Amino acid sequence: MTSDKPAPRNARRRSRELALQGLYQWLLARSDAGAIDAHLRESPGFEKADLDYFTELLHGVIRKVDELDAQITPFLDRRIEHLSPVEHGVLLLAGYEMAYRAEVPYRVVINEAVELTKTFGGTDGYKFVNGVLDKVGAKLRPAESEARSRATPRAPPAS
Repeated sequence: MTSDKPAPRNARRRSRELALQGLYQWLLARSDAGAIDAHLRESPGFEKADLDYFTELLHGVIRKVDELDAQITPFLDRRIEHLSPVEHGVLLLAGYEMAYRAEVPYRVVINEAVELTKTFGGTDGYKFVNGVLDKVGAKLRPAESEARSRATPRAPPAS
């Protein structure tokens, strides 16, 4: 028997979605983080989020935005001001998780960022985000990045 209801979303994924929405608003208007937080807590489905994780992501990224921007800027193909607010917000969230949430595996951070970008971003924005985060991850989590590279089969050289 199938149901028309969508499967329940993971609480951390919901936290990331809400934090991204808050960062989007913050990046556009530089509104007060507390006001953004309060507004998001009234959103439908907020109760499905991991409250502590949402709070840490939203406020942590805003507090560390200059540091996070400095981490991602060397890997951009354009000025940070030219990123869409969705791409910028996703890169900030993922950069924060890579830097401050070591228990979240590198691959999970990138996969979640790609999914957020597919959901909220432009058509091919996820490809850009994936490429930047691969490079950020190699810098911030070199052991995990190297392990991922070794686990990815490479095509044999052309004859």
